[in-house]
Formats: sequence, C-alpha cells, structure tokens
Amino acid sequence: MTDSKFTWSTTRSNRRAFLRSVGAGAAALSSFTRSPAAQSQSGKEPTRFQLACMTLPYGSFPFQRAIEGIAASGYRYVAWGTRHVESNGERVPILEVEDSPAKARQLARQCTDLGLTPVMMFSTVYVADENAVDAHKRRIEQCVEAGIGQLLTFGSTKPGEYPRWIANLREIGPFARDAGVLVVVKQHGGETGTGAATAKIVKEVGDPGIWVNYDAGNVMDYVNEDPIDDLRECVDLVRSFCIKDHRNHPRDEDCGPGFGEIDHYRLLEQVAFTGLTMPLAFENIFVPLVPRPTDPEGVDRLAEHARFYIQSVIDGLQLST
Repeated sequence: MTDSKFTWSTTRSNRRAFLRSVGAGAAALSSFTRSPAAQSQSGKEPTRFQLACMTLPYGSFPFQRAIEGIAASGYRYVAWGTRHVESNGERVPILEVEDSPAKARQLARQCTDLGLTPVMMFSTVYVADENAVDAHKRRIEQCVEAGIGQLLTFGSTKPGEYPRWIANLREIGPFARDAGVLVVVKQHGGETGTGAATAKIVKEVGDPGIWVNYDAGNVMDYVNEDPIDDLRECVDLVRSFCIKDHRNHPRDEDCGPGFGEIDHYRLLEQVAFTGLTMPLAFENIFVPLVPRPTDPEGVDRLAEHARFYIQSVIDGLQLST
C-alpha cells in the first residue's frame, strides 16, 4: 500500500500529522516491546510505504536531471542524496548545512513541479561530530521549509564516543519534535553497525523525535550479519528504510534490490502491517559485477526496475493476506 500524494500546498501543514502517523510521541515511545508482526495479527492496517528513489544514484548527473529521471521512472516520492555533477562539470552538494532554509524550499519546489514529494534528506554530519547539534538543527530547519518529514543521520561510533552520541541526540530530539521532523539513525559500521546497536542508542536516548532507519545492505556489508535476524532486534523502532542489497559472492559489493543475497520478502514482512507511514529510500539501484551506466537513461531503467521489484514484494506481502 502506498500513501496518497501530498501536494506542495498541504505538505508543510501536514508535517505534524505525518509525525503522528509514523508513531512519534510519548505513547508510541513507551510501546517498544510490541512488535508490528503481533499487531498485524490483531487487525493492524497495512503499512503505507512511500517508495522514494534517492538522487544519490544520479550523482554523476545534475540534480534536475536526477529528479526528472526519478519522476519518469514512476516514483511519487524522492529522497535527496548529497552531491551532483552539475552542468559546469563541478560535483557540488545539493544543500550545504550553512545554506538558508529558503534554498531547501526551492529544491522542494523543483521536485513538486515534477509530481515528486521529498520525504527524506541526509544530515551529512556524523552524530558524534563537535558541531553535530547545531548542524542537525540547521538541517531540521531546512527539512521544515522543504516539507521533508525525516532527517537521515548516522556515524561509525568509535570507542569513547557513545556518551557523546546519547548527549547529542537528547539535545537534537526535542528540537526535531517541535519542528515536526523525525531524526532517523541508520547503521554505518563500528559500534553502530547493526540494528540492535542503533536500537540500543535510540532506547537510551528515549526521545520520540529519534528513531531507527534500517539499512540491510549496510548491516551485511559492514558487519556481515544476517539483516533478517538483526531487524527483529529493532523492528519496533524502525520508521524508514534505506533500500539496497548486498552480495558476498562472487564479489563483496553493494547493489540494487533483487540483485543481491538479501531476501526482501523476509525483510519487509516484518514491517508490512504496522499502520504507519514508512519511507523506503532507494540508495543503491545498480547491478553487481558490471560497470554502472554512463548515461542517465541507463540509471532511469535501473530506478524503474528497483521500484517494480520492491513494489512487487510489498504487493505480495500485503495483498495475499
């Protein structure tokens, strides 16, 4: 199931409704022990998945071409990547931390003009960085102006950094809540390489503005653990996914969904009936072992394939019950 598309005129006014719909709030935070699987058996509604292609796979091409290709590939939602090679040949950030919220609003209008709703963007700042709190607050302000509901953050926690993670997220959480934005933390190696590890952090922070984003490809890549089992350790806290696959054979390599060794039926089955609105951000759509396309049309074809594959998985899980 997918959500009805927000228009630009309603996106900003629906931010707080979105925050409630994904389960943020004191009541939801206190229900960590109740699994979505158990809820579905008691009549929970299907999860409203938002299939959003990241602009990241289009990093070799201008941002405008990226969103045009994503829209043409059948997506209704988009997640902003980090950098793009623009028409002058320079690889530049889409949006700097220091940029004004007005620039984020303009980027969002470029998307909505094509029928795309932005639902997620990268913080581009590690949680443990010295300037992490101020930088995340600026990113949240940009999210507000763009009508983006989730800010994706991460970091590879090194020994001794754990207390700083907790302190920083406890300061970021209330700011995010007041703004109607969720900060979602994904796995990125080190002491935050698994869903179980990120769940431990989110539980200790204990703020309904901070949740988990699940990246099965990263879990398999960085720590070589089974993401199906690992997801069970954090599934109650997951509010979005970064969609990518991974292969260990014949080469250790991230890839697009359906080309790797991750069983997306077993993965998404765990969150198929939560009653929540849940973005699925396609971070990697490429074919393993072969060179990546050098033309944007080639990326378009892979974006469409990834969408079709994941939508087919969702349809199978939700429509067959």
